[in-house]
Amino acid sequence: MRLSILDQSPIISGHTPTQAIRETIELARAADRLGYHRYWLAEHHAMKGLADPCPEILLGQVAAATERIRVGTGGVLLPYYSPLKVAEVFRMYEALFPGRIDLGIGRAPGGTRLLAQAMNAEAFGAEERFPVQVQEMVGYLNDAFPADYPYHEVKAMPSGATIPEIWLLGSSDYSGSLAAYLGLRFSFAHFISAHGGPSVARAYRHHFRSVYRDERPCSMVAVFVICADAQDQAERLAASIDLRRLQMSRGEEQPIATTDQALSLPLDEGERAIIRRERARAVVGTPASVKTRLLELQEEFLADEVMVITITGDYASRLHSYELLADVFALDEAAHAHPTSRTGDCP
Repeated sequence: MRLSILDQSPIISGHTPTQAIRETIELARAADRLGYHRYWLAEHHAMKGLADPCPEILLGQVAAATERIRVGTGGVLLPYYSPLKVAEVFRMYEALFPGRIDLGIGRAPGGTRLLAQAMNAEAFGAEERFPVQVQEMVGYLNDAFPADYPYHEVKAMPSGATIPEIWLLGSSDYSGSLAAYLGLRFSFAHFISAHGGPSVARAYRHHFRSVYRDERPCSMVAVFVICADAQDQAERLAASIDLRRLQMSRGEEQPIATTDQALSLPLDEGERAIIRRERARAVVGTPASVKTRLLELQEEFLADEVMVITITGDYASRLHSYELLADVFALDEAAHAHPTSRTGDCP
């Protein structure tokens, strides 16, 4: 099974955003060495706990710091931007790092309503423009506008023999249906919504149309994972993300608490109930138990790939979680046995 990483560049309590960005680059180097297939960077704005508002910039640093792994965005929040500009940025990356670039796009605001207005007051207006933006961006990348389209003479540069791999991201049937209709690859965010995902993924496959370059559907499921040597260690490490999700349920935005900080806070029964409910979006355990659950999710979603996101209260435990997963899935052996698998084609 192909295994990839989504990095939200978490800011640990007592650390700086600069440290979080540097850790992202170091983790990408480790992922490249360990045999992971992709390394994606998330976009969030004005958040105390997540450091990367510009994945399209950090992507270049990560690609330059790695050798084999595919690098991409998970994702660019397209409503804020010009489809032509996004297409040209990623055409440039494809020219610099041919065959290694992914363009994941989403429609979430990536922050508060006030933030969305500050970014682009028209981005989330009454008129839903996202489908049109996606079609324009894909049209620029594929040089595939109809002759009667207003922008058919506009060519995204730099031109080249290949284009980035395009993924539509989402956690609802809206995104799955749009990806199927436009013939795009689809990534379901299980770490955002643990309910209804398999039916969305199956509907995507059933309704997929070959429109551009992909002749058949290709999908992944993105899952929150904490892997440790023992179950009790994994549960302890999960305290940091448990607290963050509790805080977010109350509208609070804070840096990621260290494990000791998270465990030291008293919780009432209502707060414990929220944490238990939120745990449905996470896989927490030993290498063997995590592998079993990820394989189950892959089957439930009919997914070609699984992407994992790991946030803990320190860098070392995040790295170790990725190392344990790589070992139990024998990623390095698979990468060396099938070196051509580092292309983006679905297996």
